Parts: sequence; structure tokens; C-alpha cells
Amino acid sequence: MRLCVLLCAVVGLCAAPGSVSGADRSCGDLRQFYTGKGFTLEGVPLSEISGEQLRMCPQGPTCCTITMEGNLASLSAQETEGLIREAGRSLQATFNNLHRSFDTYFTELHGQSERLLQEVLSPLGPLYSQNARLFAELYADLRQYYRGSALHLDENLSEFWSQLLERTFKASVNLSEDYLECVAKQQETLRPFGDIPRDMKTKVIRSFVTARSFVQGLLVSSDVIKKVSQVSLAEECTKALMKLVYCPHCRGLASVQPCSNYCSNVMKGCLANQADLNPVWQELIDTMIQVASSFSTEPSLDVVLSSIPIRIYEAVHYLQQNMDTFTAKVFQTCGSPGEPGTGTPNAHEQKKKKSGSLTAFEYKPSPTAGLRLEIQVSDLSSKLRDMRQYWVQLPVALCSKLAAESNSQDNCWNGMTKARYLPGVMGDGLANQINNPEVDLDITKPIMKIRQQIMELKIMSNRLKDALEGNDVDFQDASEDISGSGSGMCLSGQCARSRPGLYAYAPETKPVGGAPTPRIGVCDLLLLLPVTVLLLQR
Repeated sequence: MRLCVLLCAVVGLCAAPGSVSGADRSCGDLRQFYTGKGFTLEGVPLSEISGEQLRMCPQGPTCCTITMEGNLASLSAQETEGLIREAGRSLQATFNNLHRSFDTYFTELHGQSERLLQEVLSPLGPLYSQNARLFAELYADLRQYYRGSALHLDENLSEFWSQLLERTFKASVNLSEDYLECVAKQQETLRPFGDIPRDMKTKVIRSFVTARSFVQGLLVSSDVIKKVSQVSLAEECTKALMKLVYCPHCRGLASVQPCSNYCSNVMKGCLANQADLNPVWQELIDTMIQVASSFSTEPSLDVVLSSIPIRIYEAVHYLQQNMDTFTAKVFQTCGSPGEPGTGTPNAHEQKKKKSGSLTAFEYKPSPTAGLRLEIQVSDLSSKLRDMRQYWVQLPVALCSKLAAESNSQDNCWNGMTKARYLPGVMGDGLANQINNPEVDLDITKPIMKIRQQIMELKIMSNRLKDALEGNDVDFQDASEDISGSGSGMCLSGQCARSRPGLYAYAPETKPVGGAPTPRIGVCDLLLLLPVTVLLLQR
């Protein structure tokens, strides 16, 4: 009888809420912290309670209920997403500043070249003044192409030289429109302007293709950052963040910061998909640096743009100097103009006209122009280089705001208590999270929104490489190039579908897969004692 009374007393003691040993500790600090986060005190305990119902924090004496745990878990995810977006906005601002700086520089170069045109070509007299619209349209086409219009620069430049030939020849030989059309068709074979159109076309196309592609690369990079930074964190990450950030508060360890390696594993797991951007991101940044460096490669960007008026003047001057020879070839190819109204040659009269006093050899660009380009390229390259490691450095940056310093690794929060964190740090990327002890991820299910952005970066890198080769780039909708699913990040296409067990602590004290692991305590054994006694009595 005495045994039964004793057992009943033990059962009643174990069933009672509160601390299992010692006096119950006050939850005053937690209550103040909880309300400071914007929550009400409804349901918040005054003193520690049993934590057996908690799903994310370690079980044991706690000041948090399961409702509080859910509220703080959502808050931890919101705050971390806010930090990710803040870091993204900072990087976006850097890209936007680079775009603004280069766009201003290039637009000024273009404007200076267009203004120089009048100074260089005005000695041509009526040939310039009567055809000013033709030259203005050339610069308008170049400007629109740089801004992203679907123009074929090669065709536009060829059309410009054809029209310039017609009008230059017409000023020397009064001919019909049909005859002038025949003249224009002979441009490639007769080469009335010498090699100047071909040489100028090659350099101008290369300069404008690289400039347009570079600007597009800056815009695409900024857009990728914006979209990826807005991706919501997964449920598994929310649980891990709660355990990292707010479970110490529930356990009365608010002043204890997370261990740095523990924080790294949580953040690497949460940002595993984002880290998979790193290889293609670095490739894009490196290619953009190459493109920026090409701007100062001879002939440099500023020289090419400023020489456009000079090259046009040289071409017209070449034709005027060789008008007799060219006219003879035209008459031989297109026939001698003999119909009424076609006019007669007056090449001799034109030849007697003096050419302009300004020649290409007399024109020298400003010495400060080259210096400004060097500064521009150096600044672009330096800032782009600083961004190469962004996606793998993001977990480090976030943990620098949360984790304990390196000299406090024995007295930090390790996810269970105040002690050293034992597991090693995981690698970067989704495939490397298969053994992450903190975030339970299915590495066979990547976030498709991020995979799409990886494809965007690959497409942009290829376009920049084409631009470096001088190939015109068609900026079509990149979404058309995205195909299929899967990241290809797993070796040999083999991705394991389950994770081997790897625990920071023994299985009986470490939750698996984010769910609480049942633990057998002293009270549990005592509760089984009456059943055992009855069985023995039988």
C-alpha cells in the first residue's frame, strides 16, 4: 500500500507543469523581449514551463509556448529575408551607379562626336549642308542601337555609305535617280571611298556592340540580384533560423550568440540555391571585366567615336580626288549617260574645287580624353571584381551580424546549449547540403526561379563573349532560352534522395529532419514503474 501511495505521489509530481528541478525561473526578460518584437503577452508564461510541445527549439524548461515558437519562427524568417533584400539592394545600387556612370560617359562621347561632325565636314560646303540630315540620321541610328533598338548596324552603315556615294557623285555628275541607283550598287566592287567604309564599319560595330552589351550586362545583373533577393525562404530554413536566433531567448540564454560555424551551416543551407549562382555569376563578372578592358584597347572607344567625322571626311575627300577614275569605271559598268535629262559629267570642274583645310592627320583628340577612359575602365573593373564572390559571401555577411566572435567559440549557442559547436562547415551550393546537420533540404528539388536566373546569367555571358568577337548581339527575350528543369549541379547527374545521418550531438538530444526527437527522462521511467510492479505481482 505504501508503494502505491509513493508511486502516485511521483506520478502527480511528474505530471505537474513547470520546472522539473529547482525553483521556477521568471520569464520577465522574455516577456519584455517578446512584446518588444510587436507581440502581445497573451498566453506568455510568467515562469518557465515544460518545453515538451516545442517543435523547433530543444525540449526542456522554457519560457516559450508552441504559439510563441511559431510567431518567433516567422519573425526570424522575415528578418533574415529583410537582411538578404537589404544586401541585394546595396549591390543593385552599385550596378545602377556603374550603369549611370558608363552611360553618361558613352553618351557624352557620342554627343561630342556628333558636334565635331559639323566642324570637320563644313569645309565640304553644300555637300555637307544639303545632306546634313543624312549625317544626323547616322548618329540617330547609332544612338538607338546603343539604347537597344533592333537595328542591324552592319546594314545601317552600308546604307549610309550607299546614300553618301549617290549624293557625292550626284554633286559631281548630274545624273538620273535610276543611274545613281546603279552607281550605288557598284560600291563593293568599285570601292569609291577606298578601304575607309570597311575599316570604319569594323571598328564602329565592335565599339557599339561591346558598349551595348556591357550596359545590358549591368542591367541583367541588377535584375537577377533583385529577383533572387526576393525569393522566400523555405520552411526548413525557417525552422533552422528559429533555432539559431530565438531559441536561446526561450531558454534564458538571450545574451549568448550563436557559434559562427553553426550560423554558417544554417545560412549555407538556407542560401544553398543562391550559392549555385556563383559559377555563372563569376563567369559573367569576368567577361564584363574583359569587355570593359577592351574599351581601352587600340583603337580605344573614345578614338573610334571621335574619328567617325574624320573618317567620313577622308572618304569623301578620297572620292573627290579620284573622281575621274571612278567616273570612268561607273560609265563602263552602268553605261554612258546619254538620255535627255541625265546630265553630263562635270568632274573636271569638281576636281578644281579645293578640299577642306582640315584633314584626319591634323586632328588630334584631347589628351584628357584618354585619361578619362582609363579612369572609367579602372573604376568599372575594380567595382566589378569586388562583386565576384557575392553569392558565396552572403552567408558570411549575414552571420557577421548574428554570430559570436571567433574567440568565443566555447561559450556560444550551438543549437542545444551554451557550448562549442562540433560539426564542420558545409560547402557552398545545393549539392553540398546533403550532410548539413541544421537544414534538411531535398537537393533534388532546386528553386526553379533561381535556376531561371542562372540561365539568364549564362545567356548574358555568351552574348558578351560574342560582343568581344565583334559579333552583333540580338537581345531577345532570355526566357525563350530557358529549357527544362534541374540544375545539373549534382555530379554525373546523380543526386542522392536521402541524407545519411550526421548529428551535432547524439541522436537522443538532436532532432532529425526538423522534428522533435522523443526523449526518455526520469519521470517517464517512473511513470512506467507502476505497470512493472503490477506485472511482477502477477
